[in-house]
Amino acid sequence: MSDRNDLLLEGVVGSFAYGLDTPASDVDYLGVYVEPTRTFLGLHPPTRDRGTRHGRDGADATYHEVGKAVGLILSCNPTVSEILWLDNYTVATDFGTELVSLRSSFLSAQRVRHSYFGYAMAQFRRMLHRRETQGLHDPRLAKHARHTLRLLWQGYELYTTGVLPVRLPDPEPYFEFGRQMMEESGEATAKALIAEYEQKFDTAKTVLPQRADEAPLEDFLQRLRRAHLDN
Repeated sequence: MSDRNDLLLEGVVGSFAYGLDTPASDVDYLGVYVEPTRTFLGLHPPTRDRGTRHGRDGADATYHEVGKAVGLILSCNPTVSEILWLDNYTVATDFGTELVSLRSSFLSAQRVRHSYFGYAMAQFRRMLHRRETQGLHDPRLAKHARHTLRLLWQGYELYTTGVLPVRLPDPEPYFEFGRQMMEESGEATAKALIAEYEQKFDTAKTVLPQRADEAPLEDFLQRLRRAHLDN
């Protein structure tokens, strides 16, 4: 976990959060922490995140400094954005809870569509690469397929409702899609899914604004930095 009491927010993400966990799944934690503001003012300000580290009970964990986290969430990065939409948190300070309350301010229509569709396509390309290089029996094919469908569905829900549902209402269609990708016809099925969601996005009416509401985010960061001048 974090070295000091500097965590603002932490929760379980990944397959266990989505309801797509299997006996082989690892528990993954995601967190947002704050560096003392004074460390940014000297000759050698921090330039790197802590990245992936050991979390609770040795689990994998990724912690982002709040400045970087805000930038990533503003870009609607799916991997980081979900920290603001979890049902439960292992750590939630007052500032962390306030950050969660600002989650809608990060959203913009173009960024949501671009990011979620883009991440889904990245999973799709990984899946095709594994089919070509590892064959149809590679178990990671199914995982890439599940996350391709998950990203498309979550992105569309966020685009059309303004709410990101982290936990899937019914995991079975995602597991079934994963099984289909281990068949010869899997590539055609996946391409049809991509085309279906591309059309859905094209014809959907979004509830999201064209631009994120940055003013409350700027105010939040300014107050947070002042409050953590030394610690």
